[in-house]
Amino acid sequence: MASTSPKPNSSTKRPVIAVFCGSSEGTSSAHREAARSIAHVLHDINAKLVYGGGSGGLMGELGSTMVSLSGPDSVHGIIPTALKEFEQQYNPGGIDEARYGRMTEVANMHVRKDMMAKEVVEGGEGSGFIALSGGFGTMEELMEMTTWNQLGIHPRGVVVFNVEGFFDGLIQWVKTAVETGFIKPSNGGILKVAATAEECIGMLRNYECSEGRMKLRWDQK
Repeated sequence: MASTSPKPNSSTKRPVIAVFCGSSEGTSSAHREAARSIAHVLHDINAKLVYGGGSGGLMGELGSTMVSLSGPDSVHGIIPTALKEFEQQYNPGGIDEARYGRMTEVANMHVRKDMMAKEVVEGGEGSGFIALSGGFGTMEELMEMTTWNQLGIHPRGVVVFNVEGFFDGLIQWVKTAVETGFIKPSNGGILKVAATAEECIGMLRNYECSEGRMKLRWDQK
């Protein structure tokens, strides 16, 4: 995402929330309930959802719940071609946009993240990134958006929804990295931790960039 840190746009714009989450459901129903609760609070604040576009697991739960509440125009799924082809096993006719939201097919994972980030940055006040429970892909997306914040590529909040202690290990790792000198203490709070969907939204609305954040220019070629 080649840009400097733009200032958030006018509050007249709808907030855009990117949610990273697993394509599996997990072994506890609490994770599915968390996905549904995020959809409900996004609907309540008239936000737009951008997500990975999958129809299975937490992604499917999130997308379909949001569509049922706010309609397909409020949901944008961004899916790489390879994963769209993988989805054909479960949806031979393609992903149903009336159920899961508007879909955009992209070339690869990098383009997907860049497009998601741009939509968030261009959104209204309170836009940002939320991570629900997930696997390697969710963690990679979460860490990249956190790193981009630290590097000054975007100014938006990044929050983990810590369902049943799912992210406890990550939270401890951040503390350890601060204690051992690998993350500046002033940057230790870039990644926020919430226990409810409402807390996630509140943290994005009240997010303030870290003083230790790097002030780099990313619009130079």
